[in-house]
Amino acid sequence: MIIDRNIEHYLIHFESPLSDALQRISSSKGRIIFGVDHHNHLVGALTNGDLIRWLTTCGDSIELNTSVGKLLNTEYHYHLKSDPINKVHELLNDYLFVPVVDEQHHLISIARRRTKNDDVLLIDGRRVSEDEPVYVIAEIGNNHNGSLERAKRLIDAAVESGADCAKFQLRDMESLYSNAGDAGDAKENLGSQYTLDLLSRFQLSNEDMFAAFEYCKKQGITPLCTPWDKCSLDLLEEYGMPAYKVASADLTNHELIYDLISTGKPLILSTGMSRENEIQQTVEILRSHGAQYALLHCNSTYPPPFRDVNLNYMSRLKEIGQTLVGYSGHERDIFIAVAAVTKGARIIEKHFTEDRGLEGNDHKVSLLPNEFSRMVEGIRQVDEAMGQSGNRGMSQGETMNRVTLAKSVYINQDVNVGEVIEEHMLVVKSPGHGIQPNRKNELVGRVLHRNMKIGDVFYETDLHDKKIVTAREYKFNRSWGIPVRYHDYKSLMGKTNLQLLEFHLSYKDLELDINDFFHENIELDLVVHSPELFAGDHTLDLCSSNEKYRQQSIRELQRVIEVTRELAKHFRKQEKIGIVTNVGGFTENGPLHGDEKAKMIALLVDSLKQLDLTGVEIWPQTMPPYPWHFGGQRFHNIFVDADEIVDFCCQHNYRVCLDISHSKLAMNHQHKSFTEFTEKVAPFAAHLHIADAGGLDGEGLQIGEGELDFVSFARLLDKIAPNASMIPEIWQGHENEGEGFWIALERLESFL
Repeated sequence: MIIDRNIEHYLIHFESPLSDALQRISSSKGRIIFGVDHHNHLVGALTNGDLIRWLTTCGDSIELNTSVGKLLNTEYHYHLKSDPINKVHELLNDYLFVPVVDEQHHLISIARRRTKNDDVLLIDGRRVSEDEPVYVIAEIGNNHNGSLERAKRLIDAAVESGADCAKFQLRDMESLYSNAGDAGDAKENLGSQYTLDLLSRFQLSNEDMFAAFEYCKKQGITPLCTPWDKCSLDLLEEYGMPAYKVASADLTNHELIYDLISTGKPLILSTGMSRENEIQQTVEILRSHGAQYALLHCNSTYPPPFRDVNLNYMSRLKEIGQTLVGYSGHERDIFIAVAAVTKGARIIEKHFTEDRGLEGNDHKVSLLPNEFSRMVEGIRQVDEAMGQSGNRGMSQGETMNRVTLAKSVYINQDVNVGEVIEEHMLVVKSPGHGIQPNRKNELVGRVLHRNMKIGDVFYETDLHDKKIVTAREYKFNRSWGIPVRYHDYKSLMGKTNLQLLEFHLSYKDLELDINDFFHENIELDLVVHSPELFAGDHTLDLCSSNEKYRQQSIRELQRVIEVTRELAKHFRKQEKIGIVTNVGGFTENGPLHGDEKAKMIALLVDSLKQLDLTGVEIWPQTMPPYPWHFGGQRFHNIFVDADEIVDFCCQHNYRVCLDISHSKLAMNHQHKSFTEFTEKVAPFAAHLHIADAGGLDGEGLQIGEGELDFVSFARLLDKIAPNASMIPEIWQGHENEGEGFWIALERLESFL
């Protein structure tokens, strides 16, 4: 059972129109809503079944302005908060949802059956679950040593380190201790005297504690606190704490556990110093009273020997708790906490200090800010690397590298259509453009349905009887073309009725004499795609803080501009030739923020000013968060965010190449709407790169094989970017005589 006190999404005013009810009920988890009056008194319930039954009686005269109150079921079962808890359990045997009301019939919570989807805590708007990044708690505890200023410094350091939460502890010494917290009590043992002495001197006042919480909010980090007694819990409830951490010492304190459950807040409970049967008892209380909770594996020794940590117990803890598990560590260093993520920890808590030499036992087992930051970095890396179990597939980077590094099956002689393939005709060579060597035997005995010349590679379509998709004439509402290279543009452009060619240059192409490839004027528009990689492993970066590197990037792009001017002589006259450019702004180890990105933009603007742009126009390309640079992934920082792109274009009078695959990945990463991105950026798009996309790094996918809604996208483009030209930029689309491009154009023709 779950008793859910976050009931806003279940509620609707009984006088609201049915249209509002339809919207609310479709978004509620259980497809049920509860009607209330102005005073939050429960009036009735409405399920999707009730709605369907009502709609079937309406015929053609459905009136969506009908008030919800007319449809509410007022003969509902409810649970009175003061009734024994077993009564709501009994009701849930027959009903999926049971409203819980107080003596005045105010709706205060919803009881529902617990499902596997309930292993989610919502803490201050942050979801903590199996599918979200690990929740990292910086346990400040009493390491402020009674100083609000030190507490604020620790909060700042926690924010800088990447923690999700800064946690404190609150005690009412008089009610908590049997001797009212008397640090001078000679009857206490040495350990208790030491602890009482520290606490009596190093606690924050209640006012300072609340000031620390407010400072957390100001700095953008969630404040949490461990209440050690009922008086402290009451103070924290009055303040409005979003969740509670329960110390290991209180796991068997059922009276306090009951008080915590009654708050309806998410609970995180450490299990140090406890036997398994004691953990089981507390879990039973939590589950039977509808709590939402997580359990942290913990060894309450300061510090424990590594041999006593026993991370393997976390799988057993998850089995007992039937909920999220995490790890609260007091051991030295960062590696055990990072390793806990591999054992399923979704919450990590570690003590945090600015000086391990300060007085107090917790300081000695705490991490310094730089250590905590390194731990968070390790947690994020390991968490992301865990992935999924199941069938092994290939990542996007591996797919790219497989082409370059692997091998394929090639023909070793000229063969005509209709001939039977024999084993002696086949040879395995690099690169891996076509089918893999393990499929060589599948070719033997097949009849060729195309002519092949010595050195041609076999493709997937050669293993099937159906013919490859070939080019035809296409019709679009905008200027369009395909990406080409010097060696294939003639054969590809002659197959269809395109209006432009986009030449994707390599740094080796810059060394060639273009007159060896162009002998006549071509009545098409020209677009050029600048190389990203140049000789000497130089990746173009007009934003580099390394001045020598940046100046080399400027020189390399100027070479591209000069080659573009030469190319333009062979194409129909245009006012300016667009050069699609990844202008740089990547980092190796993590993304940049704020001022660091602003510095990059300033360097980019300066670099662009140094270029001679006569006859050309640089179109910075919109970028994904994790671009692939020749098989390896980096972090991209600029031309990713819509508002920043718009700001750059407005301030510096630039247009962009809108790469929709890149930008869809960026919005997936940011959990933002791609439609909203397009609405902002498309008005500044001179040119479009069109491909599908999926996940965080699945770029260049074939149309219809990713996540993009091309119908909605096309409608939007027609309105706000009608003059932008386009190409299909499908990964390996040029292979097999451009088959990937022709498939894309066929699918796009019904949209664009």
